[in-house]
Amino acid sequence: MAHHDMIRQSIWEKAGGRRRLRLLLLIAIPSLLAAHAMSSLLPARTGLFLHGISTALFGLLFSWISVGFWSSAAGLMVMLRRCDRFAVTLGVPDAPIPDGVRTALLFPVYHEDARAVCEGIRVVLQSLREKGMENFFDIFILSDSTSPDAWVAEEEAWYALCLDEGCFGRVFYRRRRSNLKRKSGNIADFCRRWGAKYRYMTVFDADSLMSAETLRRMVLAMEAHPKIGILQSPPKTVNSRSLIARVQQFANHLYGPIFAAGLHYWQLGDAQYWGHNAIIRVKPFMRFCQLPRLPGSAPLGGEILSHDFVESALMRRAGYGVWLAYELDGSYEESPPSLMDELVRDRRWCQGNLQHSRLIFTRGFFPTHRALFINGIMSYGSALLWFFFLLSSSAQVMAELFVVPDYFPTGPSLFPDWPRYFPSQALALLGGTASLLFLPKVLALILVMSKGGSRAFGGALPMVLSALGEVVISTFLAPVRMLFHSVFVISTLLGRTVGWNAQNRGDQGSSWRDALRFHWWGTLLGLVWGFVMYRLNPGFFLWLSPIVAGLAFSIPLSVWTSRVSLGEGARALGLFITPVDSHPPLALQRLHARLTAPQPYCPFALSWKQGFARAVVIPRVFALHSTLTATRRRNSPGKEERLAALVDKAVRGGPDALSPAEKTTLLSDPPSLGRLHRRVWELPPDRAAAWGIR
Repeated sequence: MAHHDMIRQSIWEKAGGRRRLRLLLLIAIPSLLAAHAMSSLLPARTGLFLHGISTALFGLLFSWISVGFWSSAAGLMVMLRRCDRFAVTLGVPDAPIPDGVRTALLFPVYHEDARAVCEGIRVVLQSLREKGMENFFDIFILSDSTSPDAWVAEEEAWYALCLDEGCFGRVFYRRRRSNLKRKSGNIADFCRRWGAKYRYMTVFDADSLMSAETLRRMVLAMEAHPKIGILQSPPKTVNSRSLIARVQQFANHLYGPIFAAGLHYWQLGDAQYWGHNAIIRVKPFMRFCQLPRLPGSAPLGGEILSHDFVESALMRRAGYGVWLAYELDGSYEESPPSLMDELVRDRRWCQGNLQHSRLIFTRGFFPTHRALFINGIMSYGSALLWFFFLLSSSAQVMAELFVVPDYFPTGPSLFPDWPRYFPSQALALLGGTASLLFLPKVLALILVMSKGGSRAFGGALPMVLSALGEVVISTFLAPVRMLFHSVFVISTLLGRTVGWNAQNRGDQGSSWRDALRFHWWGTLLGLVWGFVMYRLNPGFFLWLSPIVAGLAFSIPLSVWTSRVSLGEGARALGLFITPVDSHPPLALQRLHARLTAPQPYCPFALSWKQGFARAVVIPRVFALHSTLTATRRRNSPGKEERLAALVDKAVRGGPDALSPAEKTTLLSDPPSLGRLHRRVWELPPDRAAAWGIR
């Protein structure tokens, strides 16, 4: 009870207000000084417009990188202290979950590897059983898949899981007919149907895991603090194999804890929800967190894509806190395996974050969440600002060559006004900017070494070398990200919408052809930009060379960093090692063993990806799908004719003769699927081979 009293809402709100005022001063004052210093260093003869633009952009960008620096500095302070009175899970007793407290574990899926998803669920279920907590949790696989093959694969994987683990009535599967509002609509559909039966729900991603102990502590924290609406755990990146994913995993494990602790220090109960690996109080979520439809059409109007930040703002507006449990372990996720996959994901996130510009001034939102909306916008808008800053700097270099200098000011004067240079001031500004960028990484290294954690990263020297390697790789990839993020922002503002595509969670590397198609224009821009600057001003070219090199070599960088062989090679050399590599948790060991185990023999030449054909041919899959899709609706005569025509078409041409929509139509009508099932088994051997019947 004493710990509960320490984080009463009035206490943490006052503390949070004081902390954020300090943060604002820590950002604003140095940024104004840095902008003034930059203004004095810029050549005056290039014109007031370019001069003012460069100064303003530098000031904004300096303040942006200051946020990350002060977050890391605060995180270091929090982690060095022995106690944190505002850590919501540290005071949780080592006690069982109270009777009657039920939590739903939600796994929204969209065209995912159904077998991998269900193996992850199996690991979570086994962990709960070993802790004696199975009866407090139900698991829901919530599908939005529109692919007929994915639909059948999900049913098969769910049934195999329930059959092996004996968890019928504990693990449920539902596929929506219409994936309206995407993931947020999927969660809302669950809340309408089953939400009243549960006090809490924990939202997972298709590739995320949480240990039973982590789930227990989160439930007990919610029980101890009834005014917490959302409790977000900081997931650690795992299962990375390609080089870029290994680098991202290393950065997440080394820098992530200190940054998460810093976010907690500044935000307290005004934190943000990241959309997964978080526990939510169901009743207020259902009542207060229904997402509005933004006025106008996409991309800035319509359905909200980045729903998580909005839901946390709505929960906070209702009087419930949103907290980041930075001190929790046992929460995991995976990262994109290639730069191209990362950028495809960022395209969708960019549109969603820019939509938040319509919500900044919504009535009742707290200032911190308005700032989080701006922060989310800046996570992509800052790339455009950097790009404009580099362009304005290049324009100033060109202006210096073509503008005739005027050393005599207007009016009578005895002496010319010679240009002045301040090399010491320039070095100080460069050093200050570099400190903001790289000192957080140094602080994280010092913290890990001071606590004796370097062994988990392969040792002190390999950890330092890995950190240097991460800096080099990130430096070369940063211009590519900057360019693409800039294009994403501009295209969104110009009205170009983005589709909802499934994420690539595999390990296949990027091909040279795909990389050429994806990066050719960035490569051309880098080569032309670098050539022009080298001819006009070799000194400025050296300053610009990291940007130019990243763009010019974006094609090989994209291909090489996607290679699993390079990632595994770095790991063999002791580089980019993380604690989950040195001492893998039991949950990850089990998941790896299940995913690498040989598949059971199947007499049919049909893979898991051929779900429609499997539902037609394999008797047990046909029976399962027909049972799950049973309907009492009677078809009209016209629809029966269309279904009969589809059956004839499939029999004549095989499964490839049907479009995805036609396959879905047959799968949605069990009697028609039954007729197709019987007719396929009556085909002669030469024609039956198209259906995988040997």
